[in-house]
Amino acid sequence: MNLGFLGEPSWLVLLFAAIGVLATVSALVTLLFAVGQRPDRLWTEEIGAVDSIDFMRPIAALLSVPIRKGGTVELLNNGDQWLARLLPDLQAATQSITFSTYLWEPGRLSDAVFAVLEEKAKQGVQVRLLLDGLGGMTCPDESIERLRAAGGRVDRFRPLVFGKLSRFHRRNHRRAIVIDGRTGYTGGMAVVDHWLGDARNPDEWRDTMVRVTGCLSESLQSAFAELWAYVTGEILTGDAFFPEEYDVPSSIRSFGVVSAPASEQHPLSLLFFLTIVAARERLWINTPYFVPDRNTRRAIASRARAGVDVRLLLPGPRTDMRAVRRATHGYYQRLLDAGVRIWEYQPTMIHSKHVVVDGKWSLVGSANMDIRSKELNQENVIGILDTGLAKAIETAFEADLEKSLEITRSGWRERGLAQKALERLAGFFAELY
Repeated sequence: MNLGFLGEPSWLVLLFAAIGVLATVSALVTLLFAVGQRPDRLWTEEIGAVDSIDFMRPIAALLSVPIRKGGTVELLNNGDQWLARLLPDLQAATQSITFSTYLWEPGRLSDAVFAVLEEKAKQGVQVRLLLDGLGGMTCPDESIERLRAAGGRVDRFRPLVFGKLSRFHRRNHRRAIVIDGRTGYTGGMAVVDHWLGDARNPDEWRDTMVRVTGCLSESLQSAFAELWAYVTGEILTGDAFFPEEYDVPSSIRSFGVVSAPASEQHPLSLLFFLTIVAARERLWINTPYFVPDRNTRRAIASRARAGVDVRLLLPGPRTDMRAVRRATHGYYQRLLDAGVRIWEYQPTMIHSKHVVVDGKWSLVGSANMDIRSKELNQENVIGILDTGLAKAIETAFEADLEKSLEITRSGWRERGLAQKALERLAGFFAELY
């Protein structure tokens, strides 16, 4: 009997080896390269000014979202302002509280939020808490059990379970907190103690949230309810979650975009791209993680070359993701050469996430300006046409510039070869950030 596969390599062994090599190469190409993942070039013949119907209407149609009119929006700077509004709103809940955020860790902030959620659940308020299976992994079990015992419901999005690992890297990064279906919060913050305070020292992060009411809160409720149904099977309906009379009359126009990326569908990429190319006067971007795809980088540079005041406000040396900052540095020279102005915030980690255009149109929500947010994570963003919000964001932006270091074109060229090499190495993993 010939047992060649135990001695010299047989054709079967070579076949399996070839399959293994091919699978490994395919996995690396998928993870590290953008081959076939997006078009080589994004472009549009024309796009209206951000305060025109020719701007919002085609985007809303493209993304299949309704344009809403009404509601209110308030910018909240840092944890002190956020909690001063959030905790009383939670205390005032009479019907429902839905709460989704990415990170949740033990600490004073966790204790404060759980105390209110537990109290409201005991009062009969329908409390739903959705944790991410990775970002919420350290959420204290004892607090979860007390909330469940009080009548609240808690579940996790894609926990680490054997047999379901192929999608584990696609996380729920949405921020969607809604009280009685009428008042909502979204932005950059989460339930970790470095979101306490007022960015007074390196232990207190600089960040923002927005508090919305009326139809703007409905888009946040939709962002929560969609994933809650996917995770638990419970479909949230009725006045407790979607009240019939919820709107607050105003001139604000908005639409909400939720992103649950498939290989061919990246709605946030289209939303951000069209927002950028619509800029006529000012394009100010604040993001903690700036690893945009090539089309986004080209669009930003083209606006600067066209004479638009393009500014980027990014983290400085106090960052929680040094590899991402290295990759970001790899984009600086071409952007600076195009006329983009870049600042790095110095006192602490800056985690704010917004884009504001021409002092009128703003993008707020959970998404970063990176490939992961646009193509891998579950995210939620609201586009808001309101000069009041835009002015508030620009005012906060200018105040943050006073605490930031501007990167100059000539100075950046003088950085050393070792730094350039590290930038190239970090940039090689851009598809994962």
